[in-house]
Amino acid sequence: MAYDGKPLVNSVTGEEERLEAVLPLVATHGAAVIGIANDESGISYDVDVRFDVAEKIVKRAETFGIARADVIIDPLAMPVGAIETSATALFEIVRRVSDELGVNTVCGASNISFGLPNRSGLNAAFLAMAIGAGMTCAITNPMEDSIRTTLLAADVLMGHDENCQAWVQTHRDATGTSRRQRHRRRQ
Repeated sequence: MAYDGKPLVNSVTGEEERLEAVLPLVATHGAAVIGIANDESGISYDVDVRFDVAEKIVKRAETFGIARADVIIDPLAMPVGAIETSATALFEIVRRVSDELGVNTVCGASNISFGLPNRSGLNAAFLAMAIGAGMTCAITNPMEDSIRTTLLAADVLMGHDENCQAWVQTHRDATGTSRRQRHRRRQ
């Protein structure tokens, strides 16, 4: 075996030829798969069309015995500087995929800010909003401070950081004292 753990196939689209070629391989090897919400007609700006493609991928995967837990839908983040409604469309698709299909979602987070200044700030805000809409995965740069902070904060606010442990641990200084504790001592 060339991998340790569960493989993830990146990716399959809703094109019939791709579904028939990729999904049997995913099933045979017990892999998970990223399903990209476009098909023979390309990337639609219509939320319903992209959702329908996502649904087609999920349902077709099930016919090959691939569990929904092993399907991750990429609703396609497109540049908001070129397509004004791209972020709101993505949030809507993410909500629907999460609520109606019950599968995880992923996107290339920096695609949203392509061509705009202060990309890291825009990407961080986008990630927080996408997580609030139900996004479970993101392809992003975890080395950017604004991204790391946003992801930690989103985990706290979404109830994914039990007792805020990761947040507090991250914000302790070298002496082990949190900023909050130092502030209380000064008062």
